[in-house]
Amino acid sequence: MNIGMIGLGDMGRLYAKAFSTAGYQVCGCDLPENRQKLEAELGPFNIRLMENGKDVARMSDLIIYSVEADRMARVVAECGPSTKYGAIVAGQTSVKTPEIETFEKHLPADAQIITFHAMHGPGFAPKGQKLILIKHRADEAAYQRMFDLFTAVETDIVEIPDYHEHDKIVADTQAVTHVGFESMGTAWKEAGFFPWENASYVGGIDNVKILTTLRIFSYKAHVYAGLAILNPYARQQVKRYAISESELFKLMIREEEEAFRQRLYRARDFVFHESRKPIMLNDNVMKEFSLSDNAHLRKPNSHLSILSMVDAWYHLGVNPYDNLICQTPPFRLRLGIAEYLFKNDELLEESIETALYDKTIRGDDLEFHSAVRDWSALIGYGDMEGYKKHFNEVQAFFKGRLEEGNKQSAELIRRLME
Repeated sequence: MNIGMIGLGDMGRLYAKAFSTAGYQVCGCDLPENRQKLEAELGPFNIRLMENGKDVARMSDLIIYSVEADRMARVVAECGPSTKYGAIVAGQTSVKTPEIETFEKHLPADAQIITFHAMHGPGFAPKGQKLILIKHRADEAAYQRMFDLFTAVETDIVEIPDYHEHDKIVADTQAVTHVGFESMGTAWKEAGFFPWENASYVGGIDNVKILTTLRIFSYKAHVYAGLAILNPYARQQVKRYAISESELFKLMIREEEEAFRQRLYRARDFVFHESRKPIMLNDNVMKEFSLSDNAHLRKPNSHLSILSMVDAWYHLGVNPYDNLICQTPPFRLRLGIAEYLFKNDELLEESIETALYDKTIRGDDLEFHSAVRDWSALIGYGDMEGYKKHFNEVQAFFKGRLEEGNKQSAELIRRLME
């Protein structure tokens, strides 16, 4: 099976190399200005560079569109009519509804559509990583070839029969998860401090929050914008997260302790039911990965971002443990620290008391509240450019620590997954 990659960005190159290493013939194309750099990088892997996507589509048994989600329709419209007779076509975007609609509109009727979603970023090799495989329009022989391909590169294949189901799960595991961490980063930027320099943000849970936030902001804005805005199920879930955060924040500033506590314990009993297999993050490992030299000065934290997520899961009727079939490292870490907080009675009570009565952290919670509102509004309005601009401004604030944060978070993820 000859494989053609239309788009050789970070993920396109990663999988092109993996396919070639596994013994497949691979060709690909990208923007003309990137050709010299790509020849130097991909030449040793015997990956053939083509002039354009039409040439790739004409000669490949499997054609993978690995382009930005908001450019997919234009690229498929241009290259789709050149699809080789009977070829398999897949997309590498994280949102499948617009991708499948585009394929159905522009591909020949004989094209077989079997798409996939790699649940990891370019910082991880495909081996051992979860990969979602979705058969949309194909015969069994074609599907088996795709299954064999991803078996050959040693991914952990999860089969989902319908792309709508995929997008509903991804709205939780990616879109809402990213908004939570993006809001933390925005709040710290607007407050004007780095969290590792503040005693309220040192300790096991906060180390995970900080490193995951830096990890997200170390990547490209368009990835997260596409996930949030193009997924038809994301807006509802992001809106629910914003409502949960706002309602909890109002209870906090009014110091309505009984209503606040009852609401959180009701959410805890729904999400963290005893029958659900726990993640059990390692406390010692979480404490080890810190950017701060002042861990001994730790102050209590309200953990409003985590309280809001668990409350949102309750109101949406979502069991996040079921969604682990489409897990990403940030989602697993987020669910893990939520579990760690809500299943530790002493720590949960400390968080509740801090949220209600500790005025020294109220300003930080106000910044987080405003940040959630901003991100929710951008997604609700479908403002792709506004989302990217907002993201890039926060990214610039953390610029000096993103590389270190990315490296530490990768090691943290590796250690906690063991």
